Amino acid sequence: MKSRHITATVTSAALLVLAAGCGEGPDQPGASRATPPSATSTAPSTGAAPAPTMASPSAASPTSASPPSASPSASSSPSPSSPPDAGARDALRRGDTGDAVRALQERLDRLGYWVGESDGTFGLLTEQAVYAVQKAAGLRPDGIVGAKTRAALDDGKRPDARSTDGHLAEVDLDRQLLMIVDDGEVSRIFNTSTGTFENYTYQGETYLADTPRGKWTIDWQVDGWRDGPLGRLYRPKYFQEQGIAIHGYTSVPPYPASHGCVRVTLPAMDWLWAQDVLPKKTRVWVY
Repeated sequence: MKSRHITATVTSAALLVLAAGCGEGPDQPGASRATPPSATSTAPSTGAAPAPTMASPSAASPTSASPPSASPSASSSPSPSSPPDAGARDALRRGDTGDAVRALQERLDRLGYWVGESDGTFGLLTEQAVYAVQKAAGLRPDGIVGAKTRAALDDGKRPDARSTDGHLAEVDLDRQLLMIVDDGEVSRIFNTSTGTFENYTYQGETYLADTPRGKWTIDWQVDGWRDGPLGRLYRPKYFQEQGIAIHGYTSVPPYPASHGCVRVTLPAMDWLWAQDVLPKKTRVWVY
């Protein structure tokens, strides 16, 4: 069994890049792809890639996509310290609308949980932010705002950074959180889904779907969809030599589900690019 991901060497005039080893495939942990799409992008010296030749999933309306109903194995599931939070009659959940939802969104935003627009509609991005605060509070991430989640919000539950200086991204594998940190202060928090740490098969070889722990630096990025050996990545920012990236994906469950990359939603990835939050040379700590 190989402990790292599939890599493909891509050369340009002044650049040597290891391509998308974590190209995404099925959400089912341990699943294999008999015929993964081939990598069609190359890496020009500007760091941008030409548009993929195959049709891109629509990035315009990512909130309308229905995430695959993956069933993680026991080893991939979070280890909650409390039961689900869905019992209260006044619980808020995906599909709800109104002033209570808007107030929830505004509270999440004030605490640093990225929720997109506070529009009074409990959609995908609000659910993602609720997952994140539940993880930070040690609750089971069910995406439903009941009494325990309300208490966590009232208490201002936030994860702490490990770094103390500079601008960087921190990836907490145990809690499945991506944090943007400035001088030791967490400014933005995202639900993420990283490697399952389970085996998968590619072209007859067995690999480990691991997100390597360590201190890295974003050294290459692609402003668009990229076709990796195992699937498609949206606007990836590569930070590890085996092809590991922070990237957008159509499904970001609250548990590990990737081949090794750090997933966020398509709108979250658009925001990270638009705000230039993760430019090249940004440090990435994975722990």
